[in-house]
Formats: sequence, structure tokens, C-alpha cells
Amino acid sequence: MKVREITPAVGAEISDLDINLMTGGEFDGVVEAWDNHGGLLFRNQNLSNEAFVAFASRFGELEAAPVMENGRTPVPGYPEIYVVSNVIGSDGKPIGSLGAGEAVWHTDMSYLENPPDASMLYALELPPAGGDTWLAGMSAAYEGLPDDLKDKISGKRIKHDGTFNSGGFRRAGVEVREDPRESVGAYHPIVCAHPRTGRPALYLGRRRLAYVEGLELPESEALLDELWEHATKSEFVFAHKWRVGDLLVWDNRATLHRRDPFDAEARRIMHRTQIKGATAPNAVCTQNI
Repeated sequence: MKVREITPAVGAEISDLDINLMTGGEFDGVVEAWDNHGGLLFRNQNLSNEAFVAFASRFGELEAAPVMENGRTPVPGYPEIYVVSNVIGSDGKPIGSLGAGEAVWHTDMSYLENPPDASMLYALELPPAGGDTWLAGMSAAYEGLPDDLKDKISGKRIKHDGTFNSGGFRRAGVEVREDPRESVGAYHPIVCAHPRTGRPALYLGRRRLAYVEGLELPESEALLDELWEHATKSEFVFAHKWRVGDLLVWDNRATLHRRDPFDAEARRIMHRTQIKGATAPNAVCTQNI
């Protein structure tokens, strides 16, 4: 097994590893690389649904996939697998969720008190162009903050809105509130400590309807704009161009991610799993950092 850094800020490619044949020692090396790099890419994998779920469950307890936008349950027999797709089935309904549009920068399900620790996508069918997935390294972004901005966010929390998903669709049963102080969601520290490494990282969630606790709304908006502009700078990100058989794993506690749009007439089918959050995001003491 080989580990190649993709960028200094985020991401590593794991090569010479067949996940179907992975040993315990190799998995320990995978976890170490994951902790060090925030996101991992595995090329040329051939995973059945069973193998995909088995690999994901080695990282922790899996979330049950939510009912998709088409009203269906996930893959029959595999309630942990969520279908991310724009493909229309024979009944005229999408077979999955999130369509073909852009998915803006976000952290998965950060509106929960215990958001998922990790997410992973496995590519089954791809369009000829577009649909790239971007990762941003939030530990590197925190380290790169100017001192005055670090002081501004020290000890503060963000309210993470749960009204809309990453594709911009309103979640079922949630009322839209234009004032982020009134919308549904959970508060989490802006700077969190990784539960294993202790390394500080920005935890931003998603920009839409976010709010910095205790600030007047215009001040909160200005601070959030400043943080998002910094955290998504080119030096902290990379774009992954998919191939069939690729598996991308990212640490929701240490990264943001987004998706480029693609031709809605082209087919794209991905399978996603998520690892349950073992704990709520924990604040890091920033006084001596």
C-alpha cells in the first residue's frame, strides 16, 4: 500500500490496495493517512454493495440513509447506501437524489447535534465531463488564518441551518425562515479539535442561513463571509475528477466539500455511506494556539 499526498492542505491517494482484500494492518495505515490528510482517494476499486458497506463500517457505526427525494428508500437490502444520481427511472422518477446541479461548499448534516464523522462516495456511472468533487482542508485553513481573525472567532459558535440540503432543496417538513437566528439547526464551535489528533480545524457547515451566536446579524454575516472567503482559497482545496471505480472518503470534522454541475442529460450514479458521529464537535482551546 502506498500513500501519496495530493496537496499539502488536504487529500491523499492510496494505491496498490484492493479494498476487498485489505488486511487489518493495511486498514490501520488507511486510518493514519485519513487522520493526516482529511480525505482519501482509492482508484480502481470493484466493490459490491456488501463490500462497500463492510469497508465503510470499519470506520464506525453507519447512518441509515435517509429517504431520497423521490420518496423511495435506499438500495434494497442495504439501508446504509444512499443513491446520489440524476438518472430518471422507468417510472419517470429519479432513482436517487441531488440531481445534476452544483452542490455548494458544505459539511454533511452539520445541523445535527452529532453530525456524521465521515462520508464516502463510490463512482458507478459518470458523465463525460463535470461533476467534479472538491475538498477543502479546514485544519490548514485554520492555521492560515490571520491572527486578528483567529481572535474574532475564539470561543464563538455557529448555528448550522438544517433547512436546505447541499443541492439547495428544502428538507421535507422544514419551514423556511429568512432570519438565520430563527431557523432550525444546532450550534457548534467555529474551531473544533479533531477527536483523535486534537488538531484544530474550522467547522463551518454551510454558508446559507448560518449565524454566529451572540452577534448582531450584519456583524455575523460579515464575519461568516470573511471566514468562507478564506477557507475556500485555492491553496486549501483540490478538485477530484472522477473515474468509474473511484472511492473518495472524507472526514467531515476536517474538510468542506462541494460538487460542480454537469449535463443533466448525462447519467451519473454514485453510492454514498456515512459514519455516525461518535460525539458532538468539541471546541478547542484557542488561547494558546
